[in-house]
Amino acid sequence: MTPPRLPQNRPMSLPTSSSRPVAGTLAGIHVLSLAPNLPGPAALMRCQQMGARCTKLEAPPPPGADASDPMASYNPAAHAALHAGVTVVHANLKSPEGQDRLHALLAQTDVLLTSFRPSASAKLGVDWATLHARHPRLSLVEIVGAPGARADEPGHDLTYQAESGLVPGLDLPPSLFADMAGSVMASEAVLQALLQRATHGGGVHLQVALSEASDYLALPRTWGLTQPDGAVGGAHAGYRVYPCADGRVAVAALEPHFAQRLCEAAGVPARMFDAGTHAGIAAWLRARTRAELDALARERDIPLHTLAPSVPNGDCAA
Repeated sequence: MTPPRLPQNRPMSLPTSSSRPVAGTLAGIHVLSLAPNLPGPAALMRCQQMGARCTKLEAPPPPGADASDPMASYNPAAHAALHAGVTVVHANLKSPEGQDRLHALLAQTDVLLTSFRPSASAKLGVDWATLHARHPRLSLVEIVGAPGARADEPGHDLTYQAESGLVPGLDLPPSLFADMAGSVMASEAVLQALLQRATHGGGVHLQVALSEASDYLALPRTWGLTQPDGAVGGAHAGYRVYPCADGRVAVAALEPHFAQRLCEAAGVPARMFDAGTHAGIAAWLRARTRAELDALARERDIPLHTLAPSVPNGDCAA
């Protein structure tokens, strides 16, 4: 089931301060990015939240546009959120003037972030061999689609999720999981590069593959945890999404004490893998409203979250 589609002009929210990276971790560090779309900017956003001075170098925008990054055209609000606190400059890397500007920036940069295919990086002179010869203390974090010999293959978040087994039906995944997991791994690679430089003195080259980021997120499914016969895949009666009287309820009463409280409220035995318990909990929840279930969660300390009803096209009502 896919979530409701957000209007293009809906304000984008950033993570709360408690879930952001620790501010000040990268104070005094300059990260330069050449990466458009989502994984690179999301990684740069995390670096900026950790206190790095962040610059993004883009190609000159087309006439009438403020940015050349495709994200700016198909979701301006997301682009704005991703680039808050980031200095954006423009240069044509295919020109001598653009190359001069790039290398002037690189001389003041600790880590360069790219998301080109390796063949494109070589054409632009931002491959590791070229960069390391000219800027030996510079580190390169390279975001690619797939590792090794597959790095030049075309792909996107959807194809990587599909390859990892995260697209079981015809619905699109509810989020860009490969891109976002890749962005976290890329910001982690920035930290790794700086730690290695502190030890060895020179820059390092680290590659982050979005296909491997997707594989990492798919590990619980690979282990069987989220398969239909797995405890968090639907086999456990206390860990499911059920219909209720005026919507749906996501129940996560997995631990025995939570499961026992749920079953006591529903008046069914706590045999969580039994079909009768499933049916009993389902019937009891179907007769309760969202307000009643929210109150129950507070009163009995049961982990559940009520949701709006689904609608025929696979989205959810407001």
